[in-house]
Amino acid sequence: MKLTKGHGTENDFLLYADDTVRFDPHAIAAVCDRRTGIGADGVIRAATIGSVDTPTARVAEEAGAQWYMDYRNADGSPAEMCGNGVRVFAHFLRETGLQMTEKLIIGTAVGPVMVETTSSPFATDSSTGGNSENGMDCNVEGADSATWYRVRLPRGPKPIADDAFAAVANLRPPRPAASVDMENPHTVVAVAQAAELEALDLRKPPEVQPVPPDGTNVEFIVIDHGPLPEVTNPRLQNAGRLSMRVYERGVGETRACGTGACAAALAASHWAGKAAPREWFVTQPGGTVLVEVEDDVAILSGPAVLTAEAALL
Repeated sequence: MKLTKGHGTENDFLLYADDTVRFDPHAIAAVCDRRTGIGADGVIRAATIGSVDTPTARVAEEAGAQWYMDYRNADGSPAEMCGNGVRVFAHFLRETGLQMTEKLIIGTAVGPVMVETTSSPFATDSSTGGNSENGMDCNVEGADSATWYRVRLPRGPKPIADDAFAAVANLRPPRPAASVDMENPHTVVAVAQAAELEALDLRKPPEVQPVPPDGTNVEFIVIDHGPLPEVTNPRLQNAGRLSMRVYERGVGETRACGTGACAAALAASHWAGKAAPREWFVTQPGGTVLVEVEDDVAILSGPAVLTAEAALL
């Protein structure tokens, strides 16, 4: 079987199109292993929408979806949504000729998701290179080498709540945290300085209290100040900025998390109140994405790249 390797802000996936062949959790964990397998944060199966018999797939089909994104974390566990994954999935469909349109409706475990191509907010010359003041890369593969996609990600029914505490080995006592429902669970923790963010030990899962029944993705953020010099769109000169690291359930620390970036922007807006900006640049170790905050959705814009093909022996 042939697998395609792709990533969005270095959150990487293995993709294939098949209506019938599904990897079991052990096979997914094996192929995602970075030493003994190919290596990835998860596996995405593209299935024709009519081959998936679930309520959300039927709703997506009625909305016009042709393809369903069947996503599994690196440990083989299912995930409700993956913001970076759906961008890479759309890019995979377009680049392989499965669906060539610039606007796509994708079937997912939480229902239909609208994806469309968009332009990068960054300059396309050499000024996009280099690092921000906190050491995280503000450039995302170079704006001239990646296709950008804009994804309308639905927010879950639970309101943002300051109802949790989180800690890691070198961040104690536990810090207050916000629970954010992006149709998958997130816990967002603010730290005071970039140096504190960089020093966090995320080799083990953060301790979250109360313990979420279905686990949670944990985002640690710090608010940055001033515009990004690479931004060329005047409308975005006053966008908010934050830096983030994330521990994803079922995976570990990843270079980026799309729904996590949305959760971080939503939490920052929640804490800032009415004066909060509606757009946020979220810089992660793998690069920078743009999040637009609306009442019932978070709109995530970022790059997607296909890098390799591999054949399983």
